[in-house]
Amino acid sequence: MRQQTSQQETEWEFAEIWVDTLISPPYILMLVKEQSGKFCIHNPAQNYKIIFTSDNYEAAKMWLLEDEYERLNNRILQEFGDEKSRLG
Repeated sequence: MRQQTSQQETEWEFAEIWVDTLISPPYILMLVKEQSGKFCIHNPAQNYKIIFTSDNYEAAKMWLLEDEYERLNNRILQEFGDEKSRLG
C-alpha cells in the first residue's frame, strides 16, 4: 500500500466516465469535479490531459453531449477513510 498520494489523486470529489460509442473502438473521456469546484474533462489517451474546463457541471456535460458522448452508469466518488460510495 502506498504511503503517500499526490495532490492530483486526492483533490477531486467525483469522476464520471463518458464514451463515444459511434467509433470503434469506443473513445473514453473522464469528467472530474475538482475540490476547487471546477469541472475538468480529462483524456486518458493523452496522459489524462485536461481538454476542457468549466465552472459548472451543466456546461461540461453539454460539451460532451455535443460530441455525442454518453455517460456510463455510475459516478465514482472520492474515497474518505474506509468508505467508498457510488451514485447512479
